[in-house]
Amino acid sequence: MALEDKLDQVKGAVKENAGKLTDDKQMQAEGAVENTVAKVKDAADSVVNDIKKTADDAKDAVEGAISGLKNALGNDNK
Repeated sequence: MALEDKLDQVKGAVKENAGKLTDDKQMQAEGAVENTVAKVKDAADSVVNDIKKTADDAKDAVEGAISGLKNALGNDNK
């Protein structure tokens, strides 16, 4: 989780709770939206990182397979 996203979540939660305490429905709603947006951004970042890792793993697997085939065929040229 990015620090900025975490701080935005905290900020949103504080704003939402302050709205509840002061019975300010608009502040409460704004805080809830800010908190939710930060959570969605964090989830999206996590998905992107997972996709990048999967792509890197697949690339490494393909390169390993190609290297293994070259070695099996006696062709060490890259």
